[in-house]
Amino acid sequence: MDTENVVEKFKEFERFGSRLGLERMNVLMELLGNPQKNLQCIHVAGTNGKGSVCKYIYEALQENGYKVGLFTSPFLEVFNERIEFDRQLISDEDLKICTDRVLEKVEVMLSNGFDSPTEFEVITAVAFVYFNRKKADFVVLEVGLGGRGDSTNIIERPLACVIASISFDHMDRLGNTLEEIAAEKAGIIKEGVPVIINVERPEAAKVIARKAYEKNCVLYDVKKIKYAITEKSIEGYKMDTTIYGTDYAEVEIGMVGKHQLQNVLTALVTLELLRKDRIIQVERSRLYAGIKKAKQNGRFEVMNRDPYVIIDGAHNEDGAAALEKTAEELLPGKRMLFVTGMLGDKDTQKILDHFAQMADDFVLTEPDNPRRYPAMKLTKDLQERGKNCITIEDPIEACRYALKHKTEYEAIMFAGSLYLIGQVRGLLKSENK
Repeated sequence: MDTENVVEKFKEFERFGSRLGLERMNVLMELLGNPQKNLQCIHVAGTNGKGSVCKYIYEALQENGYKVGLFTSPFLEVFNERIEFDRQLISDEDLKICTDRVLEKVEVMLSNGFDSPTEFEVITAVAFVYFNRKKADFVVLEVGLGGRGDSTNIIERPLACVIASISFDHMDRLGNTLEEIAAEKAGIIKEGVPVIINVERPEAAKVIARKAYEKNCVLYDVKKIKYAITEKSIEGYKMDTTIYGTDYAEVEIGMVGKHQLQNVLTALVTLELLRKDRIIQVERSRLYAGIKKAKQNGRFEVMNRDPYVIIDGAHNEDGAAALEKTAEELLPGKRMLFVTGMLGDKDTQKILDHFAQMADDFVLTEPDNPRRYPAMKLTKDLQERGKNCITIEDPIEACRYALKHKTEYEAIMFAGSLYLIGQVRGLLKSENK
């Protein structure tokens, strides 16, 4: 059975929707022998930035000789990207073995009259089974949706609970106010476990602080940590900072955008606390090397230079705002062609407000997803903002059109749905070979 067949098996669970709550997960993990109880996890939630925070922590630990698992979502090109261990994506063979084991227990669940787990619950269980088989020293675990009822929240005592940011996204599931969304994310906080937050909006930060207090946790607020940028370019940044008495001078990161400085600070605070608690031992030079190696595909990723061809999965308002700021900082005044396609359940107009600040010329397309927002509507929305628009519904054709016209521009930006970015990335990689 190849990966495609395994993914098809996961898709059979799509019909059960995305239901938050841990009842099904508890039953499934019990049947599997609770492999998650053998794992030391760092649990990371947040609206934006959580994937980058996970990557920084993962690479820093890897570089220091630890065997580390990384569970993230979604994937851009191949499903195996979601489960990584020791800098290798899960192999097709291991994916099949672990999936078969989980599906066998799902059959037992169903025959005993329990509700079926959801697709994400099954995939999370596969990751736990795999990391346990590999005897991971640590697992960096990214929350799928929210926190409280997310399947990753089955872990009872993580080493640290990290909340990278709070903003509006998935309001249909998590609530319509920042306080409600924050309460869902704060659901990962466990009794006495250190809580690291990097939350800008005070009303959201208060909700998390209250939850940390109730659970007798020490709260570490990354926003209070000062830093200085010493170098910046489209290749990345260097910065100096001090974290709880430890100097971190000339930290170099290869991900760009000022929001990445916040993400790396969040990761460094987490690592510093684990070091001070003697849970990890790290060599400074190796920690720096790991941080520098961390890359997040599809996050202001430069695929080509002269002209710049950049892809960015800015698929909600805060992501679009961060992209606008980064483009303003690193591509000031450059003539840009902007290619975008989105899903219909996002706050499209607010995202477009940011995109419209970056370019006058747009190609509007559609991600390969049933929830796609029609390209013709995007065209109308941007024409109302005074933009020049071309509509090409097929994303691959839209990408080819943009590349054909690249000599007319100094930069081409592909941004929007991660489904779109995944498709485009594959094509751009093959063009660059």
